[in-house]
Amino acid sequence: AQTQQMPNSSSVSEFLLLAFTDTRELQLLHFSLFLGIYLVALLGNGLILTAIACDHRLHTPMYFFLLNLALLDLGCISTTLPKAMANFLWDTRTISYEGCAAQVLFLAFLFGAEYCLLTVMAYDSYVAICKPLHYGSLLGSRACAQMAAAAWGSGFLDAVLHTANTFSLPLCQGNAVEQFFCEVPQILKLSCSDAYLREVGALVFSISLLFGCFVFILVSYVEIFRAVPRMLSEHGRHKAFSTCLPHMAIVSLLVSTATVAYLKPLSTFLPSLDLVLSFLYSVVPPAVNPLIYSIRNKDIKDALRKL
Repeated sequence: AQTQQMPNSSSVSEFLLLAFTDTRELQLLHFSLFLGIYLVALLGNGLILTAIACDHRLHTPMYFFLLNLALLDLGCISTTLPKAMANFLWDTRTISYEGCAAQVLFLAFLFGAEYCLLTVMAYDSYVAICKPLHYGSLLGSRACAQMAAAAWGSGFLDAVLHTANTFSLPLCQGNAVEQFFCEVPQILKLSCSDAYLREVGALVFSISLLFGCFVFILVSYVEIFRAVPRMLSEHGRHKAFSTCLPHMAIVSLLVSTATVAYLKPLSTFLPSLDLVLSFLYSVVPPAVNPLIYSIRNKDIKDALRKL
């Protein structure tokens, strides 16, 4: 099945994903761990979606964006884990060429959209804390829908650029992907020498988007943390910090891990580092976001109790 030194991508009909272990017991253990994480993510995000959809008191801009985040998280974790679990269970490593391209497309789309949405959520927090009197006019239902659509649209454009570029490259370094799912850097490693320079245009677009969003989030939080100490109410200060700090933690995790995974030189071959980084940006946020946004949120807890 594994073919080394292929002349071009047309001869690659499937890829081989990373095998964590050849021991059957450990494969089943990995399956159980991934299944547990997946079920936690499905349950947590599903409960948030249901609570927000069913409780009319949660039909506000903040919860509208949180609903979008839960949808993106469900998509993100469903792109990577089910295939990995199937491979563990059936003791196989293969993924079809089309399946690999679909994973790259959906992961880039959902990850890009999630990052843009986290930027919009930072703006929502900024307006709520720094300009509360203008909240209704700046974040009306139409403005919220447009911002959410812009986040999804930016992610989709970024994903199409990367996927089209990556899968148009001739592959001549075999078909073994050193990862438990298909991602752009791993496919580029299989491309012919220097062919991946064609990916530079898409990378410049991604970096511009990433940097622009990061600066916007940073400025929003600088303004928020300048405004919070001036709040008269101690409850208001506590609520502001409890909303913003988890959001900042997730943004920092996503930005740091994805930046290192995608921007480190392709010649740097550290399988364990690649594995940890990809797990941190693709699996951890979808699983922990529901815990962060529901455990610390009285309104969602009340809505779930009613349900």
